[in-house]
Amino acid sequence: MCIATRDIMDGMFEAYLDASLDPDDIPKTNQTVWILGKSYHATKDLKEIRKDISSKLWFTYRKCFVPIGGDNGLTTDRGWGCMLRCGQMVLAQAIMVSQLGRDWLWDKRTKDQTYLKIVHKFEENKSSPYSIHQIALTGESEGKCVGEWFGPNTVAQVLKKLQKYDDSNIRIHVALDSVVVISEIKDSQCPCNKTTQLRTQWTPLLLIVPLRLGLTNVNPIYLESLKKCFEFKQSVGVIGGKPNLALYFIGYVGDEVIYLDPHTTQPSGFVEFKQTDANCRTDATYHIKYASRMSMLAMDPSVAVCFFCKTEVEFFDLCRLIKLEVIDSSSSPLFELAYEKPKEWVPQEGSSKKGSVTPDSRNCCMCDVVPIVYD
Repeated sequence: MCIATRDIMDGMFEAYLDASLDPDDIPKTNQTVWILGKSYHATKDLKEIRKDISSKLWFTYRKCFVPIGGDNGLTTDRGWGCMLRCGQMVLAQAIMVSQLGRDWLWDKRTKDQTYLKIVHKFEENKSSPYSIHQIALTGESEGKCVGEWFGPNTVAQVLKKLQKYDDSNIRIHVALDSVVVISEIKDSQCPCNKTTQLRTQWTPLLLIVPLRLGLTNVNPIYLESLKKCFEFKQSVGVIGGKPNLALYFIGYVGDEVIYLDPHTTQPSGFVEFKQTDANCRTDATYHIKYASRMSMLAMDPSVAVCFFCKTEVEFFDLCRLIKLEVIDSSSSPLFELAYEKPKEWVPQEGSSKKGSVTPDSRNCCMCDVVPIVYD
C-alpha cells in the first residue's frame, strides 16, 4: 500500500472517530452481542458494550519512537507491525483480567497504578518487556527480520519467549498441531496437593491455539465452534485478520466478528503517572470507543484462538467447555483436547524422524505452511 493511500485511510479513520457521526459499530438487532465471554443486548446495552470495548487496551501503529536495532533502525512500525500489535492486545487483555479483573472499566480520568504499570509494559521503549522493539528483535529468533510481517503462530511464540523476562506472573502456552495437551500444561505448573489433586500454586495461564480454518477462505463448518470460543468466560479473543490485514477479534454478533483494528498511525508517547496533559492524551490513544465488524467468512483462515485461566479450576472448566461445546458438538472441531501427547508426535525407535499427523487430519495446523502476508 502506498504512503498516499495510507494517509487517506488515516484521514478516514480520524473522521470515523468524530463524535458527531453515528457509527455503525453495533447493529440494531435483537441478537446477542458477545464480547470476550460477556453477553449484551445489542440495543438495550449499547452504552455498556461501548464502555466495555473502550476499556480494552488498543495498540496501533506508532511513529517517531526510538529506532529499533540502533541509530539507523526503524522509527515506525507502520506497514509491518499490525500482527505484533494484535499480539500485544491479547496479552494485555490477559494481564488486565489477571490483575484488575474482567469487569474493570477505564475512563480518561483513571490513574490506577496497576493499570498504568500494565500500559508501561507495552510502550515504545526498549526497556518495556512487550514493546514493539522487544517483539520485533525477538522475532529474529523465529526467522523474522525487523520490519517483516508475522503470522499468528510466530507472534505467539515470540510472546512466550518474552514472558520469561516479565514480572506479570503469567505463563504462556502455545498449543501445537491444533491439540491442547493437558499434561503438558499441568507439568509446567507447580506440583499438586496429593489430597485435593489441585496445584499448590497455579500460575495464571494464557493459552494460545494457532489454527488454520481452511486453505484460502474460512470453512463455514468452523463458524459455530468459533462463536462458542468467544462465549467462554476464559476468552481473551482471537488473533487473526483478513487478507493483508491483521486484526484483534474480541467478539461476535450474528455471523459477524467484532474487532479492534491497529491500522492507524499515532505519535509515540509515554503515560508515566498521568501527571501532565501530554501523559493523559497519550493514555487516551490506547483506547477506542467504537469497534468494527465484518463477516466471519471474510476472515483470513490463519488464526490463533486465545484463552486466559487465572486458576486451575478455570482451566479445567475451560477443558470441560471445549469438550462439550467445541469437540463433541461438531463433526469438524476447531481443535482437539488430549491428556497426553498423541503417539504421532513421539519418534519411533530406530527412526531418525519424528512421526507427524497426516496433512488431512483435523489435528493438523498449517499456520506457517501457506504464507500469509499481513500489513
